[in-house]
Amino acid sequence: MDKKYVGYRLFGMMFSMFRLFPVDRNKVFFIATHDDSPEGNIASVAGAIKKKRPSMRFIYLTKKDKPWRFFSFFVKKAYHMATSGAIILDNVFMPMAYTPISKKTVVIQLWHGTGTIKRFGLDVEKGSVARIAKKGNKRLTWLIVNGARSKKQYASAFRVDESRIRTLGLPRTDLFLDQTFLEKRKRRFFRYMRGRIDHPEEKRYVLYAPTFRDDQKERPGLMLDPKKILGKLEDDVVLLLRFHPHVAESFSRDMERTGMPHGVYDRVADVSDYPGVTTLLAVADVLVTDYSSIVFEYALLKRPMIFYAYDLDRFRKSGRGFYEDYEIFVPGPVVRDEQGLGKELSCALGKAGENKNGKARIEAFLRDNYRRMDGRAAERVAALALREKFSRQS
Repeated sequence: MDKKYVGYRLFGMMFSMFRLFPVDRNKVFFIATHDDSPEGNIASVAGAIKKKRPSMRFIYLTKKDKPWRFFSFFVKKAYHMATSGAIILDNVFMPMAYTPISKKTVVIQLWHGTGTIKRFGLDVEKGSVARIAKKGNKRLTWLIVNGARSKKQYASAFRVDESRIRTLGLPRTDLFLDQTFLEKRKRRFFRYMRGRIDHPEEKRYVLYAPTFRDDQKERPGLMLDPKKILGKLEDDVVLLLRFHPHVAESFSRDMERTGMPHGVYDRVADVSDYPGVTTLLAVADVLVTDYSSIVFEYALLKRPMIFYAYDLDRFRKSGRGFYEDYEIFVPGPVVRDEQGLGKELSCALGKAGENKNGKARIEAFLRDNYRRMDGRAAERVAALALREKFSRQS
């Protein structure tokens, strides 16, 4: 048997043993294995809980917690998870298939996507992974989404009944509605960039944040030539690259392959390791992506988006596929090649109203995918975790 599955069962055994201890309603166990940054869903809801109940105790399990640290992972984390009054997670936690959670504990899945374009979860997973994930999802008390449109998709992807899905909004979306917070994060980013370019606050930024393709595990790569793209744009435009770790590792090799001269390289920054994507979206004048869920957050800023779907036909047929008609659903132009991308970028960075990324299209997208845009999503999720009543709950 694979070591991972042995680990899942071992965690479950330890958890079951610690179920003998009483549940502490003043303790929250956070599973932040996708995003443990200050800008993630977990950090946002933790802040809201602390504001309501300063005495609450928080325990975190993150990507830094490794199973080979036996006592810390299998003993301490299993103990705290088994005895917490609330468990809040932003990803699937596979050992949960073997953790008989107390009825006194509320389990809230925030996930890490604010919405979805491509199919995910149990709509694409197969075999033992799907079987274990489905079993773990049965432990969920609540699954949080932004709006009614997502309910059916998430019910299918998690195999949970729609009655367990609440349209409270994702906590981190509050940050995009807080102008003071965004300005502070932008200033921090400019300080970070001063070591790379001159006068970073005077630049215009294009953020390229593509989805990780399943086949990139074996063949990661950069599917555009920054030299060609930047050659079509004004000198004050900087290209920010935000990749999955597997692709980020190959970036330097691709830069060598494209023979990028030093002057152009100064206008490219790999920000894959930058802590917190919210800041990058706040800085970006234009977002270039493909099938990523970050469009749901960027739309709140009402800025241009371009969808560089170079492999759209293949992704639609042999990849994960989509829940909606992709080219109709996305709030911006879809391009298939670098030439089209360069043209749309020139348009998006031009005068207001001269491109296809009109605010009306983005606003329609927001109306379709958000029930509320009031900056209080974290507050509502915190109330749910604390079993408090709140107005207009779903």
